[in-house]
Amino acid sequence: MNRIRLTRTTAFWSVAGTSTVALLASAAPSPLYPVYQRVFGFSALTLTAIFAVYVLALVGTLLTVGSISDQVGRRPVLAVSIVLLIASMALFLTADGVTSLLAARFLQGIATGALTGTISAYMVDLAPTPRLGGLVSTASPPLGLALGGVVSGALVQYAPHPRQLIFVLLIITLAALLALVCVLEESAPSQGFSSRRHFWQTVAPRAAVPASVRTVFWVGLPILAATWSLAGLYLSLGSSVVARLLGVTNHATAGAVIGAFFGAAAICATISSLCTRSSDTAAGLRRLIGFSALGVGVCLSLLGTETSSTALYLAGSVVAGAGFGVSMHLVMSGLAETADPAERGRVFAAVYAVSYIAFSVPAVVAGYLTIHVGLRETTLGYGIFVIALVALAAVLTIRQRIRLHRVDPLAAADDAFYAGLAAGPITPRV
Repeated sequence: MNRIRLTRTTAFWSVAGTSTVALLASAAPSPLYPVYQRVFGFSALTLTAIFAVYVLALVGTLLTVGSISDQVGRRPVLAVSIVLLIASMALFLTADGVTSLLAARFLQGIATGALTGTISAYMVDLAPTPRLGGLVSTASPPLGLALGGVVSGALVQYAPHPRQLIFVLLIITLAALLALVCVLEESAPSQGFSSRRHFWQTVAPRAAVPASVRTVFWVGLPILAATWSLAGLYLSLGSSVVARLLGVTNHATAGAVIGAFFGAAAICATISSLCTRSSDTAAGLRRLIGFSALGVGVCLSLLGTETSSTALYLAGSVVAGAGFGVSMHLVMSGLAETADPAERGRVFAAVYAVSYIAFSVPAVVAGYLTIHVGLRETTLGYGIFVIALVALAAVLTIRQRIRLHRVDPLAAADDAFYAGLAAGPITPRV
């Protein structure tokens, strides 16, 4: 019997769809957190612990088996990850207390950690062009998170069985994707392990990146921290902010706010890619827009919480999400272009390990502070922290540009300040 074969383009979009669904599953519990708190009677600190155990498992998996697809192939790692993700959805479906939720999130973190680096590398491998690969690998995670917030929030508010239906639908969808993955083209044939020592060296916890991408990685690190820290706020305490500070008890509205932030990120990542030019000026302008939108959006959101204005908070979420998308696209497209194909799993595993540490640690600290100083004060401090990271990213980028001017007189010919602000050796040439 002949094996079904998909075209390379179809395989690429199938992997992109899998990435989106996996991140949708990641965001699906967020609109349910207030429901879980009411039904199971736990505190804000317990809520952030449930959130944190997911990221702990995810980062641990990224640092150990996150790059194993470079050795054993993309398809088997992706298939096993989907099986684990289905199991985690089944645990959510039958959850009857805090212990069940912790177990579900922990298993989901393992599955998502194994999947994240692999699927980003898979998309870049299969992409018809490097530009499209960089775009989709950047846009699909926030798109999935946006859909997770919107769909889950709407089902919780308006559909029957609010604590179960979203997970039933996800189990069915993931099962269909698992069948599709089984017929995908393998883009990184198995190299195997030369010895037992080679195996243990591969899975030993590490976050190092190849020398060829270190400049891109380290200069982009502050903006990765800023964007994902903000994402962590929306997915951990976002529903509580909407309910308690803005007075909105409709779960669909809370999900829509999450969707607005991540949806704007996905849309603006796409626009950034379509507007890409090979000049330093164009790249610098996009980076300036991304940094500015992040800072301004956070300020608007904070003003919305202080004045209890849902409209202002939503506007700030959209603006900040736009900054998220533009900034992340520039980092991810640079990495996609620079990384050697044989090391892409390792590179993206390191990127997402850093991203999810930024995603979780501030959120856990915020959950603790919420109990002791209050939600409003904690949200204000969190926003100031994100703004400080954006400012640090701008300073480091300026220093990088100045350093380039000193070693390359031609670079100094740029007479537009904003080009100098963000251009440099990390500018993606796509």
